[in-house]
Amino acid sequence: MSLLNNSSTKTWFASWFDSPYYHILYKDRNYREAQLFMDTLTHYLNLPEGAKVLDLACGKGRHSIYLNQLGYNVLGVDISETSIAIANKNANPELQFKIHDMRQPFDEKFDAIFNLFTSFGYFESDDDHLKTLITIKDSLTNYGFAVIDFFNTPHVLENLVAAEVKTVDGIDFNIKRHLKNDFIIKEIDFENEGEQFHFEEKVRAFTLKDFENLFSQAGLHLLDIFGDYKLKKYHAKDSERLIMVFK
Repeated sequence: MSLLNNSSTKTWFASWFDSPYYHILYKDRNYREAQLFMDTLTHYLNLPEGAKVLDLACGKGRHSIYLNQLGYNVLGVDISETSIAIANKNANPELQFKIHDMRQPFDEKFDAIFNLFTSFGYFESDDDHLKTLITIKDSLTNYGFAVIDFFNTPHVLENLVAAEVKTVDGIDFNIKRHLKNDFIIKEIDFENEGEQFHFEEKVRAFTLKDFENLFSQAGLHLLDIFGDYKLKKYHAKDSERLIMVFK
């Protein structure tokens, strides 16, 4: 796979998430905040110890690992081979990781399915987003719940930083953000060891109404909505997150 100019035939997310530079740029994510969110969310859902949990688009497994420490039987899946290879270093009989495309069905059912930290909205076609939601629906037990943690699009657009430079491990990541064709696009340019690199992140600018329409098409029922990781009330303009509980 060529990293340079993201020129491979892979989708943007498969190429970027498999790049070592993705893990460098986002190395300082807040693990404690992620743990507190899992504490709050599992308490709210009243998940029993030993419940089967699917971490859909798990990345390197930060949520999966902590959920397993809380006593749950966890499967973390991600399309990135690199992320799963890193996550697998923490595997045990009750914590497994697999390479998996979220659009594809599972051969088992789960008591809870979590899709966290804006790991939705990557596909060009909304048919693929709908397919993902149907997969989630078909993979829940009768009493199971699903959660999507997405950025709150109105808040993101209102506070969009058009350009910035973030320096990590001596690499200057030049980041530009804009809205185009209903996608929030982040362009990432940098130089390392004499080579120029360009990557792009594209996430559909889904609003709550968009999700409600998709849920309706998938036959899913939206149960609750929250606006931050402490599960405070959602406000369309001011909330940083759009956290949806459904089944």
